[in-house]
Amino acid sequence: MTYKLTEQQRAKVLAREAQERFDHFLEKSADWEEIWSLADGEGCVMLTTDDGESCLPVWPHPDYALDWATDGWEGCEPLKIDLEAWFERWAPGLEEDEILVAVFPRIDDEGVLLSARELSEAIEELLGAGGD
Repeated sequence: MTYKLTEQQRAKVLAREAQERFDHFLEKSADWEEIWSLADGEGCVMLTTDDGESCLPVWPHPDYALDWATDGWEGCEPLKIDLEAWFERWAPGLEEDEILVAVFPRIDDEGVLLSARELSEAIEELLGAGGD
């Protein structure tokens, strides 16, 4: 079960710039050992950057992911990815398929784009700093 998120907290975090949302994502993902994406019966949603690159969007809480469950993605639900699964399966698979990760995008901002390996390293660095 993930952390509680009030509407006021949600609005405050969403108002932040991409790098601040990225830092928030790292902190929450390391603390709660989970990452959230959005999926339907056919799999995870994918974004395409302005440069035409495919990205998996990820968020630190399911409520942020639900903001994207509109237009063609109405039937999508938040998908919890525990960190163990991220490190063992997701990150290697995304790297192999050359799919980037869009960390904490907003509808009007694609968030921080990086490789799954880079994201994993950032999370592991934070986990290591926490003494885990």
